[in-house]
Amino acid sequence: MAPSSYNYTSPQDMWYVLIGIPGLEDVHSWISIPICFMYIVATVGNLFLIFLIVTEQRLHEPMYLFLSMLALADVLLATSTAPKMLAIFWFHSVNISFGSCVSQMFFIHFIFVAESAILLAMAFDRYVAICHPLRYTAILTSSAIGKIGIAAVVRSFIICFPLIFLVHRLIYCGRNIIPHSYCEHMGIARLACDNININIIYGLTVALLSTGLDIMLIIMSYTMILCTVFQIPSWTARIKALSTCGSHICVILMFYAPAFFSFFAHRFGGKTIPHHIHILVANLYVVVPPMLNPIIYGVKTKKIQDRVILFFSPISMCC
Repeated sequence: MAPSSYNYTSPQDMWYVLIGIPGLEDVHSWISIPICFMYIVATVGNLFLIFLIVTEQRLHEPMYLFLSMLALADVLLATSTAPKMLAIFWFHSVNISFGSCVSQMFFIHFIFVAESAILLAMAFDRYVAICHPLRYTAILTSSAIGKIGIAAVVRSFIICFPLIFLVHRLIYCGRNIIPHSYCEHMGIARLACDNININIIYGLTVALLSTGLDIMLIIMSYTMILCTVFQIPSWTARIKALSTCGSHICVILMFYAPAFFSFFAHRFGGKTIPHHIHILVANLYVVVPPMLNPIIYGVKTKKIQDRVILFFSPISMCC
């Protein structure tokens, strides 16, 4: 069909249909139960973690301040996706305007890139703590932590803001079915009756130069950490040093592994990976890591454990 024969639609007049998880429509109500539970746990757990860090003076250290940033990002990521997802599963509220869809797209990508930067900052914190312990307080001052947080937000905004213009510039001709539970960049772009090569190139470039670069720097940080740790003569000291990194490594794996599975499956999976598996993993990705992050740090970090016990001890005494 020639381009002139298309019935072009103004983006402002577009309404999209989010169909949830294609092929699993009959079990949407069952899938919604664990997703709802994980969303509640993620929200309550991360807000409680932020509360503990803010109110406990002993937790006003770089590691915990970065953790509070991560917890805030987790709450925002889950909240930008899960409520609409549950509305689709429970109430068949599948319609979403173009403006709302683009806004959701921006916030999802913005939070993801910011969270990646926070994980890099946490890796840098562990590197300084283990490789340069005598300079730790001099390097990671309150001012430096604030600047790192601001830099993470500004970088994420600069990277993700062009996505809004990239989807607005496209020509649309009425296709409005998004086989997903939330809006993301390529999902919107693929509905256009236009050349989306720029969108594809920009998406790949962003993934490689932001998240990909973050991963490389994290790997470098932990390589230097391991080199330093294995030069320590005492096995007890080695284990203690590595244990301080254990929770962060778990969080890194949970964050990047499903994200890159979703990224490459969306672009290169083709018929190899069933589409419903890809969408299901993408849905779980926005609630599982946010749910597990406060649990992992609560289990592996003694100072947080002590603060939780102290917080609940008056309650138990009253009861």
